[in-house]
Amino acid sequence: MADLFQNDAPSPARGDAPRDDAPLADRLRPRSLGEVIGQDHLTGREGAIGRMVSAGKLSSMILWGPPGTGKTSIARLLADAVGMRFVSISAVFSGVADLKKAFAEADKMAEAGKRTLLFVDEIHRFNRAQQDGFLPFVERGTVTLVGATTENPSFALNAALLSRAQVLILERLDHAALEALLARAEELEGPLPLDDEARAALIASADGDGRFLLGQAETLYNAKLTEPLDPAGLGQFLQRRVAVYDKDRDGHYNLISALHKSLRGSDPQASLYYLARMLTAGEEPLYVLRRLVRFASEDIGLADPQALTQCLAAKDAYEFLGSPEGELAIVQACLYCATAPKSNAAYAAQKGAFRSAKETGSLMPPANILNAPTKLMKDIGYGEGYAYDHDREDGFSGDNYWPEGMEPQRYYEPVERGFERKVRERMEWWQRKRSELHGQS
Repeated sequence: MADLFQNDAPSPARGDAPRDDAPLADRLRPRSLGEVIGQDHLTGREGAIGRMVSAGKLSSMILWGPPGTGKTSIARLLADAVGMRFVSISAVFSGVADLKKAFAEADKMAEAGKRTLLFVDEIHRFNRAQQDGFLPFVERGTVTLVGATTENPSFALNAALLSRAQVLILERLDHAALEALLARAEELEGPLPLDDEARAALIASADGDGRFLLGQAETLYNAKLTEPLDPAGLGQFLQRRVAVYDKDRDGHYNLISALHKSLRGSDPQASLYYLARMLTAGEEPLYVLRRLVRFASEDIGLADPQALTQCLAAKDAYEFLGSPEGELAIVQACLYCATAPKSNAAYAAQKGAFRSAKETGSLMPPANILNAPTKLMKDIGYGEGYAYDHDREDGFSGDNYWPEGMEPQRYYEPVERGFERKVRERMEWWQRKRSELHGQS
């Protein structure tokens, strides 16, 4: 048996080498388990897959992980590793007839002494009855089932099928793994036309998906760029086109901008003037109300939580009364917003949190705060050690809720105005308690 842990071991399951004009991701498919990136906890010698390969015998399994983490490649290499016939079907494109044909062929091959590894991509897309159809063939050993899914098997797969298969969890590719993947691409195609910062941005944009990263890299290679791109240039090059606004209505946008800035500047008189300009010119009242609702969240927020309620009540009143009677409710909401204490803390917090979410991608929350409604999820540590805040005398545990490897962030900073002054005091008390509980200075 070939040593599938060696990087130079060939993979007959791949057949002939891919054509020179094949997609980059296909040309870089691993040819041994040693070339699989980012899944050493499974494919290494001490991992579940590594041990199966060493023993020369596979169990049925479900490969659960995000897109672009190597599920299909691992399945192909597994078949080759133990000398099994490899058959691949997709639950997206296959039906009952395809399954029957695959099982019938596997039966014939079994009679001839040839075992079959049946790889089912997107297995969660098969309905319950179709999943039940696998059971007799898995139980008899006609096929060794390797299913791939991006969905939680606890919810997406039948309990009966799960009981006959081992669930193996693939991890999203981290920065080091994606960097290694890009290095392989550059060995084949040459240096990417990116400076160091743009390269880091390209890796971050992949969100752990190796296939997506190679697709982006291939786009850059195909462009035949003569100068390296910086992050801004990379963003412009790879971004999708967006629709352009109708420029025939510049007056419309000028007036809504003037209204918004007058409200933000706490000038109720100017705010009312621009509101009147828009409504008397025939502007759709519901459009104005949508802008007021947005303003209540963006520029007032928790400094006066009633502002959002006032704007939504004005929307209901206008829809109930219509014009012109309902327009008075719009005026009331406008004046309320103009005279309310202002804070953009919620808006700033949203921007910071969304930026972090994009940068950190799909980092898992700590296992202790994950719900565990199924046995599988309990077995892998979901919910273990959760501190229930209501059990504490002051209703506060001070536990850590941030993903492993990510420092706690401060997105929301309440201002010293309006109701947010009280919110700020409450948050400062929580921080003091948290420091006391964890022995921080």
